Amino acid sequence: MSDGWHSPTLATMSLETFTIAPDPANPKLTERVRGLDQDGRPVETAVTVERPLTLYLNGQEIVTMMTIGDYPDCLAVGYLLNQNMLRRDDRITGIDVDEETDTVVVRTERATDYEAKLKKKTLTSGCAQGTAFGDVMETFESVRLPADVRLRTSWIYTLSKQINLQPSLYLEAGAIHGSVLCCEDRPLVYMEDVGRHNAVDKVAGYMHLNNIPAADKIFYTTGRLTSEMVIKTVQMGIPILISRSGFTAWGVQLARQANLTLVGRAKGRRFIALAGTDRLVFDAEPSGASDEDRRHGRKGSRDDD
Repeated sequence: MSDGWHSPTLATMSLETFTIAPDPANPKLTERVRGLDQDGRPVETAVTVERPLTLYLNGQEIVTMMTIGDYPDCLAVGYLLNQNMLRRDDRITGIDVDEETDTVVVRTERATDYEAKLKKKTLTSGCAQGTAFGDVMETFESVRLPADVRLRTSWIYTLSKQINLQPSLYLEAGAIHGSVLCCEDRPLVYMEDVGRHNAVDKVAGYMHLNNIPAADKIFYTTGRLTSEMVIKTVQMGIPILISRSGFTAWGVQLARQANLTLVGRAKGRRFIALAGTDRLVFDAEPSGASDEDRRHGRKGSRDDD
């Protein structure tokens, strides 16, 4: 059993890129599997490992998630925050991770009981265990994102290139989503998981555990810009959301309602902004940006995630 408190503190975070980055060499995250290719020839390839993780909040079992298993403390805290089961001012007294039983227990000073809330859960567009509870929208509508933040188009080009060139589980094995916390043109915290909601929750949990402010940050995701992605980004207090993938109509509607800057299809020299466009500063000519290398359409393309 471990307490899971292994993340670097804000004081030790460098302003360089990738304070946390994917670790495709971690043997616990992939397996080698043999099969046949399209010509009937034997092949061996890496596949992403997924395993169950059951989350408890104090004495209450909350959910069992399928995850790659890294950063369970961040995943647990981020999930509870984004489901409004953990308040921003709650004092966390302990996080216990047990790898033998695949469980994580978050303990708080405040007594909690969410049996009624668990009965109200509804499915969302997220993969696997993505759920949103009855009062999520009420919290969403109360968030006020900072209006004075700016997004330089040069940052979009730089972030897209740095993130997509970074060694990752996606490049190694595929079947994975990524979420990246950024500041200006620097990607800082890059989390991956089999479900895009898990990757988002890991970043949210990391930010909470390390007291990282959200108002000046940018959130980058490899997945679609759905209502779930918009809601979680707004709840985290981040004013800008960027993806290399596309949009859903409700995602755009909610982003406009919350004044979230929503940028999609950000690949190479191209991007489209459909909400919060007043934050954009066009400081770079698209012709000066690099076209995306064809290998980064990899393994079916992240547009399909």
